[in-house]
Amino acid sequence: MPSIKENLRKRRQARIRAKISGTAERPRLAIHRSLSNISAQLIDDTTGKTIASASSAKGKGKPVEQAANVGKDLAKAAKAKKVTTCVFDRGGYKYHGRVKALADGAREGGLEF
Repeated sequence: MPSIKENLRKRRQARIRAKISGTAERPRLAIHRSLSNISAQLIDDTTGKTIASASSAKGKGKPVEQAANVGKDLAKAAKAKKVTTCVFDRGGYKYHGRVKALADGAREGGLEF
């Protein structure tokens, strides 16, 4: 059974998702954070397809460093698909710590949002 904290995050996520949507030219950068890993996807909501993705599942180092590397890897995969801009979807998580590091890594890799 989900905790109260998880339910509140899901409500924040739904509010955010109602306001933003990804297109082929400007996909949505969606983040999922767990206790041990972080993953990100570029999603075209009009077709429901994932354009590019990256994860820290096999990463080494501290969690914030792993998140920054995931952002850089995602930006590299996006450039290969000729995507330069996106809409940031923090998924109901605070823009702090690993989420912020991933966003900064993606910007450093060349994504604009």
